[in-house]
Amino acid sequence: MYSKKIENYKKSLKLTKFQREIIVGKLLGDGHLETNNNGKTYRLKIEHSIKQKKYVEWLYGQFENWTNGGIKFWTRNSTFPNGTRNIYQKCGFTTFSHGALRFYGKQFYSQKGVKVIPNLIGKLLTSTSISIWYLDDGSYKSQKHRTFIIHSYGYTKNELKIVQKVLLKIGIKASLHKQEKEKGICWRIYILSESAEKFTELVEPIISQIPSMKYKLGNNLPKE
Repeated sequence: MYSKKIENYKKSLKLTKFQREIIVGKLLGDGHLETNNNGKTYRLKIEHSIKQKKYVEWLYGQFENWTNGGIKFWTRNSTFPNGTRNIYQKCGFTTFSHGALRFYGKQFYSQKGVKVIPNLIGKLLTSTSISIWYLDDGSYKSQKHRTFIIHSYGYTKNELKIVQKVLLKIGIKASLHKQEKEKGICWRIYILSESAEKFTELVEPIISQIPSMKYKLGNNLPKE
């Protein structure tokens, strides 16, 4: 009976424009979609370090009507090949599985289940989406350089070139910086200093809603 009630409730759910924009940002960043029925429905999974609890709470507030169970907390142990052991404290939540998320599952994942940047990114990327992506994967370069980096290591150079063009259309100039990682050559988006002020204006409205994340704008960092 309870399950039937949930299923009836899910039929009434519709994603708002703001929720859709957040989903795009999360999927570019640390969010994931999961399916248990070969892509008929998907659920959004949010997971962050306990240090970003306030950010998770803000995200939960935007999707509370899409969840049933609140924010979860757990500990994860990892052992590296050299024997070093790390303990990570995590928090997050998962939405209902729903057909409304199928579009994003088809756009942001390849047939092999690898996350990709969709060809439609020019139509999907908004200031909110960029803000969320930056909150997930971005960092302030330094007080000396006064600009921003999105650590977009999971994507190919060609995918990021598309994002680079989209950013340029809204007046933000960016370059792609190569880095060598254990898994090979990776790329990150580097906002040019001349566009740092415009980028700040773009992401600040969202970041200002989460005081604990304002360090992403370079607040309270020591001068170099």
